[in-house]
Amino acid sequence: MEKKEIVVHHVNDLMFAGKGASNHWTVIESEFEGNTPAATGPMELVLVALGGCTGSDVVSILRKKRTSLYSLTMNITGERAEEHPKVFTKIHVEYIFKGKALRLRDVERAVELSTTKYCSVSAMLSKSAVITHSCTIVDGTDERTR
Repeated sequence: MEKKEIVVHHVNDLMFAGKGASNHWTVIESEFEGNTPAATGPMELVLVALGGCTGSDVVSILRKKRTSLYSLTMNITGERAEEHPKVFTKIHVEYIFKGKALRLRDVERAVELSTTKYCSVSAMLSKSAVITHSCTIVDGTDERTR
């Protein structure tokens, strides 16, 4: 069984910094009591983690298929419960693919494999939230942007 360990330090007010084995610090600040956070909030980071997890899967799968994927952007929205704990109850991931001659069936299959088999963040979140997705392909034959 793989084990992950992190350390989280209180910086000040409602700001914390955490790091794991990668030794990269992430700053987190909660929005409570009228403060204006200077860092990403914990629940935003959950959605970022979902995007990073599923995005890594999808890009890896499409590379194995030898597609000409130039970029992948994900717009992720989450709705939270009104009562504490305010868990996500609905999440939508909009995948926007840019590449040359990408086929919808290939990107949809990559997303399906990520969301049903590989992405552990998606698997955890699906215990409390309905997760939906959509896929859009933008033709990128004229320029390669990242």
